[in-house]
Amino acid sequence: METALCSFPSSKPPPSPIQFRPSNPFSLSFPTTTASTSTSSLRRGGRRPLTIKSAISRNKKEETVDTVKTQLENCYLLAAIRYKGFTVKQFQELRQSLPENSKLIVAKNTLVYKAIEGTPWEALKPCMTGMNAWLFVHTEEIPNVLKPYRSFQKEKKLEDNDFSGGVFEGKFYGPDEFKQLETMPSRAEIYAKLLGSLQSPAIGLVTTLQAPARDVVMVLKAYVQKLEEEQGGGGGGQ
Repeated sequence: METALCSFPSSKPPPSPIQFRPSNPFSLSFPTTTASTSTSSLRRGGRRPLTIKSAISRNKKEETVDTVKTQLENCYLLAAIRYKGFTVKQFQELRQSLPENSKLIVAKNTLVYKAIEGTPWEALKPCMTGMNAWLFVHTEEIPNVLKPYRSFQKEKKLEDNDFSGGVFEGKFYGPDEFKQLETMPSRAEIYAKLLGSLQSPAIGLVTTLQAPARDVVMVLKAYVQKLEEEQGGGGGGQ
């Protein structure tokens, strides 16, 4: 008798066919960073990645330093004004009242000091406290630039917003000495003094030599310029 082999169906269900799902090319997965991992990396000296906000902040700081350095070119006086209490409107009005040969900016003390460090302007270091506006004077006629601010200060009753100091020719002038800069003789006054010295040579020479060193230099410069102008005018007429 032949024995028939019978196959019984398995109790396990047949394997399901493998399905392939197309991946979304626009979905990105990033590894998550736990707080413990971040903290441990910082403890090992790691640095946080540079964000867009911090990058913009860094660029603005660099631009401010560059702006200060640019304003220092051909600058005769750099003065600090106490800025606390100024309104935006007052600051705009003040800017409009100042002559074109000056520049008024607001910048952090640290950035200004970074720009003047290692230069003669570093003498302004005592002013690196509090909130300051910085006045750059690009003319020898310094009193003509300072006078509009004094008028504005008096009109707006801003007694507390005074000059906290300034640097002229590498020397620092504090609040008590700042008046010296405001009363410096103008070019016209120097010419008048020079002409007076020429009319009375002996007395004029003694008076001039007794004047501060800067006044003597200014008188000599004015005299040399006057001679050059006269020679130039005489040469053109021949």
